[in-house]
Amino acid sequence: MKGIGIIGCGKISQVRHIPEYAANPEARIVGFFDMNLERAAQLARQYDARSYSTLEELLADSEIEAVSVCVANHAHASVTLAALRAGKDVLCEKPMAISMEECEEMVRVADECGRILMIGQNQRLAKAHVVARKLIQDGWIGRPLTFRTCFGHSGPETWSVDPGKNSWFFNKNLAAMGVMADLGIHKTDLIQHMLDTRVTSVCAQITTLDKTDPEGNPISVDDNALCIYTMANGVVGTMTASWTYYGQEDNSTVIYGTRGNMRIYDTGHSIEMNIIGGERTMMDVEQIQTNDNQTKSGIIDLFIDTLEGRVENQISGHSVLPAMRAVFAAIKSSEEGRTVVIPENM
Repeated sequence: MKGIGIIGCGKISQVRHIPEYAANPEARIVGFFDMNLERAAQLARQYDARSYSTLEELLADSEIEAVSVCVANHAHASVTLAALRAGKDVLCEKPMAISMEECEEMVRVADECGRILMIGQNQRLAKAHVVARKLIQDGWIGRPLTFRTCFGHSGPETWSVDPGKNSWFFNKNLAAMGVMADLGIHKTDLIQHMLDTRVTSVCAQITTLDKTDPEGNPISVDDNALCIYTMANGVVGTMTASWTYYGQEDNSTVIYGTRGNMRIYDTGHSIEMNIIGGERTMMDVEQIQTNDNQTKSGIIDLFIDTLEGRVENQISGHSVLPAMRAVFAAIKSSEEGRTVVIPENM
């Protein structure tokens, strides 16, 4: 049984990490740390665990073998690096970090310390995505040509543990980036995984269209991101991320191939394939998670299985670097008004 420390006790901890660790018979939550000390203390009482007054105190606890890093974006790298150097394995929430330099340092230090670094790109684990990836590899829709992938909802201020327009997600000092890093990284990582390739160039428009701070001013980070991705294998497609999809969420991917198309979480079925000649196949694997309907993500079970040595690290820091390069390239593309090439992904 692995002793687990939770660093950051906000919404993602409370709806995913904590309950999924609690449900895993091979994990024991040893303790919690949060800048809100009372929040950590309440969770410690609820889960018969400890709370700590400092991060250093948690990392010094020898009963803690691995940690979940669920803090605001700006602290992902510093907290992860401290945990790795303290001899802990790390599951870090997305986005991995707020610069490529930080992402690369996290990977380097994990390697130097001989520790596991997993990133919370849980969309790879959604059951329909797992099935669809195999169907694509098996040639059901022929050779992929184009795609569109989208993740949009009404914004983090309705979901955050401290809801409202003061959400840290809207604070550039804490979040660094907006929807591109919050939702766009999910779909960027996913489409690379689904098509078994990398984004090699991007043309993007990343902007703030509607979200405002408590004074009514536009928030300091982006609320919409629209990207055209060119992949290493020649496939071209679009990735859209939005915090202004008011009403029903959209978390869909459609891939168009030489034999037909595949729609994932896009219709009433989790997978629908329409093949040349009229053949139509529907599969009901599961429904995608939404902010209002959180289901088991699989990321915690995979982390525990990795810690126990039953599987390789399938969502390693190394494997997420190409998606983070694409995110930062998209931001640069939008700022400079040009297509940005990513030679490291070629």
